[in-house]
Amino acid sequence: MNRKIALIIGLQAFIIILMFWVIVFYGKDEYEAYSRDQQEEIETPNRVSAESGVTVVTLSPDTQKQSDITTSTPKASKHQATLTALGTVVNLDTLIELRSRYFAATADAELARASLINSQQEYKRLAKLNEDNHNISDRAVIASEALYKADQAKLAAAENAANNIRDTIRQGWGETLTLEATAQPAKPLFQGLLSYQEVLVQVTLPFSAALPKAGSTINITPTGTQTKSIVASFVSVSPTTDNSSLGKTFYYRAAADDLRAGMRIKVDLAENSHLSGVLIPKSAVVWYGGKAWVYKKIDSDHFSRQPVSADTETDDGWFNPAGVTSITAQDEIVVNGAQLLLSEEFKYQIKNENGD
Repeated sequence: MNRKIALIIGLQAFIIILMFWVIVFYGKDEYEAYSRDQQEEIETPNRVSAESGVTVVTLSPDTQKQSDITTSTPKASKHQATLTALGTVVNLDTLIELRSRYFAATADAELARASLINSQQEYKRLAKLNEDNHNISDRAVIASEALYKADQAKLAAAENAANNIRDTIRQGWGETLTLEATAQPAKPLFQGLLSYQEVLVQVTLPFSAALPKAGSTINITPTGTQTKSIVASFVSVSPTTDNSSLGKTFYYRAAADDLRAGMRIKVDLAENSHLSGVLIPKSAVVWYGGKAWVYKKIDSDHFSRQPVSADTETDDGWFNPAGVTSITAQDEIVVNGAQLLLSEEFKYQIKNENGD
């Protein structure tokens, strides 16, 4: 009996020990996770807070030094304003076809003029003979006069056709290109277009833009490319508009190297005015949500994230005109370690989401 009781007690002890180790084995991961969470809460203080709707990151001077976070004031700067516009490389097929028709009409006019001179001289000769004792019949004089007047009508019709074609060119292409297209032989500008050494570009500028001066130039690049800009020279005002954009249109000519008919181009046009602002260093900018930001130092241990403009890039950073950004030349911004501050913000956001 005592042996049976001892066996039962031993079996119970074995089961208790086995259950203890099962609990230890399966509860180890939860315990370690709980310990880590407790340790993180102890070791990682909450460095982010919201003040008046603005997210503020707090870092003590010692932490800033350990993390190599440095600040600097942005340089005051001036930047020449540039105007960005669009344009199109013009297809000259229509102009060349009108030019051919114009020269054909002028050739017809020259033939009619030569025929008129002959018929006029013949009519005068026969009329004089008729006056001298009717040495020629009246019927011959009348026939000669009819031929003479027919040649007059042919010349008028040919000249009218040539003038109409010239007017059509002027309406569609302007006076300058009309003079170029109807000159024989072709002038240097038009010869360059015909030989595809140069192309004609129609540029649409805002209505507020000044009229380009003779000899003025602009820089153009094909849209969607990073190729080197091409210098284009002003030709004339364009009498037609680009249906894809609003503004005043002008013709420019440029080397044909990388340009093709129908190609869309981007225009960078320097304006006379200069803008005042600050230069934001590249090292100060962090990107979040598709926008550029910097961290402004509020006091010795507080920083707030502020938006900046990335529209005007320079070799040293981004120029921000006064009024476009709240950053001034007197503000301190983080120039090293801005990404660390952004990471602190992310931790704060993730923690709040997990807390919810």
